Amino acid sequence: MKHKANAPHVRCDALQQRKFPALSFLLPAVLLLAGCSDLPAPAQVRAAWRSSEALLLDRQGEPLQRSRVDKQLRRLDWVPLAAISPTVLPAVLGAEDRRFYQHHGVDWRALLSAGADSLGGEPRGASTLSMQLTSLLDADLRASGQRSIGQKLGQLRAALALEQDWGKAQIAEAYLNLAPFRGELVGIDAASRLLFGKAPAGLDQREALILASLLRAPNAPPERVAVRACALAHYLHASSSCASLRALTLATLGAPQQALPGPDLAPELVAQLKPQPGQQLRTSLDAGLQRRVRAILREQIAQLSGRNVRDAAAVVLDRQSGEVLAWVGQVGEGASARFVDGVLAPRQAGSTLKPFLYALAFERRLLTPASLLDDSPVALSTPAGQYIPQNYDRSFRGPVSVRLALAGSLNIPAVRTLLLLGLDDFHARLNALGLPLLQPAAYYGYGLALGGAEVQLIALSNAYRALANGGELSAWRLTPGKAQAGRAVQDAGASWLVGDILSDRLARAPAFGLDNPLATAAWSAVKTGTSKDMRDNWAVGFTERHVVGVWVGNANGEAMWDVSGVSGAAPAWRAIVALLGGSAQGPAMPAGVLRQTVRYQPEVEPAREESFLAGTEQARIELAASQLGPSIVYPAEGMIVALDPDIPISRQRIWLRASQAEGLSWWLDGQRLGSADGPLAWQPQPGLHRLGLGSSATQWRDSVRFQVRGMRPG
Repeated sequence: MKHKANAPHVRCDALQQRKFPALSFLLPAVLLLAGCSDLPAPAQVRAAWRSSEALLLDRQGEPLQRSRVDKQLRRLDWVPLAAISPTVLPAVLGAEDRRFYQHHGVDWRALLSAGADSLGGEPRGASTLSMQLTSLLDADLRASGQRSIGQKLGQLRAALALEQDWGKAQIAEAYLNLAPFRGELVGIDAASRLLFGKAPAGLDQREALILASLLRAPNAPPERVAVRACALAHYLHASSSCASLRALTLATLGAPQQALPGPDLAPELVAQLKPQPGQQLRTSLDAGLQRRVRAILREQIAQLSGRNVRDAAAVVLDRQSGEVLAWVGQVGEGASARFVDGVLAPRQAGSTLKPFLYALAFERRLLTPASLLDDSPVALSTPAGQYIPQNYDRSFRGPVSVRLALAGSLNIPAVRTLLLLGLDDFHARLNALGLPLLQPAAYYGYGLALGGAEVQLIALSNAYRALANGGELSAWRLTPGKAQAGRAVQDAGASWLVGDILSDRLARAPAFGLDNPLATAAWSAVKTGTSKDMRDNWAVGFTERHVVGVWVGNANGEAMWDVSGVSGAAPAWRAIVALLGGSAQGPAMPAGVLRQTVRYQPEVEPAREESFLAGTEQARIELAASQLGPSIVYPAEGMIVALDPDIPISRQRIWLRASQAEGLSWWLDGQRLGSADGPLAWQPQPGLHRLGLGSSATQWRDSVRFQVRGMRPG
């Protein structure tokens, strides 16, 4: 303790080295010479109290999440003496300070008695509540074992001074709130709630006796505490029997701590916001929305029972401000990894990256929503071998417009678009949108168009927010405040065109049908995605006022069983959008975008009103002859196939694939192999080969040369 500036004090440094002898209790003159510290007022002690818990509030001040953030001690609220059961203080005084209301901080009678007992070989303490309180207020007066002379003198002098300014009720209240009871539990509120599952006001006589018996030795074995409790009950003439008191003591101290009541709507945010002990922090979340979003995710997981789906996550962002209105990173019980926050865990994006790919192609004037792309098999040479993308349903549609390709989430047109743009440019655009890719562009290859990169749900949702806001990106945030200025990362017109396609139910219908989980009462633009092996489902989109992102899967990486983005994440996404409501009217067409009727020749799609960036509009789109002709998809020209020496050659096959080859045949080295209407399995033979696609041995529509290397049979 710090001494007052002009207060006399004894030199205790030499005395600190030896223990306090019992007869020194008889030296009050020494006490008068002991230094005296400035004592805090009761209000100061109360104001300095910090719970080990932090409370997160929603945007309206409603409690949202209560969590422990101080891992050293467990403190809860400061409890006024009037809010503590009247059974507690008598039990505490009976155990610790029986003449509390008669002495003035030091019980001289108890000191003399303790000194005599110590001389007889039975050391016994005589600290009053006031003396114990001074050691709780000043670390210098605490001792892990027996106190030194200096510490004891300082404690006695401080207790006398304490009662000059503090009332008995204030001393009792502070002591009950500051005293350690059991293990890490400090204060009557933590002890009452975590040991007995009730507020201090509800403690009965037996519970009060147990708590009072813990004060002398908080970590004593349960049996020893029970003995003390029975002795205390006998002294106080309590009505509780020793048998029932012992049984309750052993049951209470042998059981896990009780669950602490309180809001538990957003445990994931504690790690993000890092509140301080005792802090009440207002967040941007809406407690009611948070509660309902969590319920929607749990219901969706229940609906998918039997399909190996245990986890889900969702976020709701305010479209303009970027404030997070709901953040559910884990559904709780039944989760495959309960402490993984699905909002932040990187997962493969699937088809959710396609809107940014087409937006960049529109911006570069390489494509328009009316442009035709070839949805037919394609084989691309890569350093790792042939890359052959497939559509989700394993079918091919031939020439298809960008509008239908994006709305229907076709994979092959997306890969062809990436070939137009260049892998590095698309990689750079994703990074600019706040989707930091950890690897260089070449690492992802052509699969980047199909979402081969891992992204966070919150970052992906915020990128869609940029799409919704005309290509302007600004940071999302978890606390309310003034919106941050954004920066343009994408053309406003191109962004609007993509949003227009993602909201087009008719364009989506060929792939998903008119009545599907993506159809909402309010205007909305949405994209689903499914990663490799059905490990991740996504549905991300926006309305007039909000951005909603949903992920469904298994946090431990297990694959789901026959669950796509439409069946996994989309139903939850649609339910959340229905909660939010909104206008049925979509955003106005921005400057630089116009509408015009477009017709196709031949009529691969019906004539329609289409939107274009000014200067890219077309009234008529004619299909090039090269887009109509048959072609060999696999094997590719110049390809080298290596036979596996560990597998018998009779069991190895190469699948020959062609596009638009109805009525044509495969011809290998002048010999007909079979019809090219569908894939054909051919047993490879080592050597150089020429493969033709045509109606006869001499009339070919396409041909390739390739080589098979390996041991010849026999």
